[in-house]
Amino acid sequence: MSDVTLNFVADIAQQAGHIIADLRDRLDISFKGDTELVTQADIAADTAIRQRIQEAFPAHSILSEELAPDADTNAEHLWVIDPIDGTVNYAHQHPQVAVSIAYYERGEARLAVVFNPFLHETFSAEAGHGAWLNGQPIRCSETRDLRRAIVATGFPYHKNTVPLLMKRVQNVLSECADIRRLGSAALDICWVACGRLDAYYETVKPWDFAAAQLIAREAGARFGHFTPVPAGKNPQLWGEDILLANRALYDALQQLLNKD
Repeated sequence: MSDVTLNFVADIAQQAGHIIADLRDRLDISFKGDTELVTQADIAADTAIRQRIQEAFPAHSILSEELAPDADTNAEHLWVIDPIDGTVNYAHQHPQVAVSIAYYERGEARLAVVFNPFLHETFSAEAGHGAWLNGQPIRCSETRDLRRAIVATGFPYHKNTVPLLMKRVQNVLSECADIRRLGSAALDICWVACGRLDAYYETVKPWDFAAAQLIAREAGARFGHFTPVPAGKNPQLWGEDILLANRALYDALQQLLNKD
């Protein structure tokens, strides 16, 4: 692996977290495509993260929600950044907000940090070495019965898929204990990693889950998709119909989400 360290990733995530915390009470709010909320804090945090990476690793590529959403993901060294995951929460003073940063090498997630500056929680992982919350090891839940499972999901800005999404929600509510909709995909997945949730499913962008999926996998969860990944696409960056769950529940949830 390159000279990138987990401490470096955590440091830049926490720096960006302090930026967004400082700006939360004086936001300028606008919209992308008339539906997706964005603030000047998104841009400021994205810029700060980008500057730190480019100073240390000028040859690396960066995919980020605000400044480089169309960057090529096939680079040997790739950073995937969401400067504020949960922007709607952030703009409405909800604490479920995170900075998400992942480092990928040759298409594989190697290092990941998801930092919530409002709850002072840093989730992190290094491929093959485990996952942590504020430096303490974490593991996913051991729930085995779907009837006891708490499952998280989310919904898109565009409403054309609402009927299909409601069908999946009905399937899950019919068989599982309950559903949570907390507003940050990265934190939802990290909560699967530490056992606060048993599973999570949704369609999201790469920057929403690129870091958290490694954290969950290193905590013992299973990560995949409940519909096929197209040929040639990197599963670790393909955001359509992702599913994360503890290993005892994964297969049953995958079947449930595909139930007619």
